[in-house]
Amino acid sequence: MQLATWNVNSLGVRLPQLLDWLSTHPVDALVLQETKLTDDKFPVAELQAAGYEVAFHGQKTYNGVALLARAGAGLDEVQRNIPGFADEQARVIAGTVGGIRVIGGYFPNGQAPDSDKFTYKMAWLQALRDWLAGELVRHPRLVLMGDFNIAPEDRDVHDPAAWAGQIHCTPEERGHFQALLSLGLHDAFRLFEQPPKSWSWWDYRNLAFRKNQGLRIDHILVSQALRPQVKDCTIDKQPRRNERPSDHTPVVVTLSD
Repeated sequence: MQLATWNVNSLGVRLPQLLDWLSTHPVDALVLQETKLTDDKFPVAELQAAGYEVAFHGQKTYNGVALLARAGAGLDEVQRNIPGFADEQARVIAGTVGGIRVIGGYFPNGQAPDSDKFTYKMAWLQALRDWLAGELVRHPRLVLMGDFNIAPEDRDVHDPAAWAGQIHCTPEERGHFQALLSLGLHDAFRLFEQPPKSWSWWDYRNLAFRKNQGLRIDHILVSQALRPQVKDCTIDKQPRRNERPSDHTPVVVTLSD
């Protein structure tokens, strides 16, 4: 079984790239972030034709998340956003796929450590953790994945000195990432030896992709019950080479039966 996450940075623009990727990477479940579509504009028919059931939660211009499940795998118990946390932004989509609770999140960016958006990010992260504690009791086989907008360690940053204390790399954000792990989750990518300078996001500016100056901010966290089944976790850089690409690229985890 394969599960993946991809911040497509506008599904309206990137739908052909998504369909092309799915044709060669028929994952069992995929969570998308920054779809930037209202629900009435979501390309349900196109994705169903590609062999996927879909659940989505969108808004105009910003944010927006979706969960795709390969036809036959099942897509049940769909949840949109964090229960009990008042939020006008479409950031969370969850569902049960093939007996696994799949939670996709577009974590707030936070903008800057001294901003109101950072305060919102801290509250959102705490609400997410509180909810996940209960979800893990109800669904021991659980995967949390998405664009976390957090680089957990200095090795996840191309220039740790320049990024020190900056958004994505603050002690507060990294502390929340560790708090998620303390629930019994595991960073699937770090369960394996990985090439140095492995990033999932590169700025559009300053030839960042060509220079490989990026961050690893897209993650897949697996529960303790699933950890023995994790066989591989990779970052697929190829879509970042597309014409008009997203600034993020997919991350894929492979689970044994």
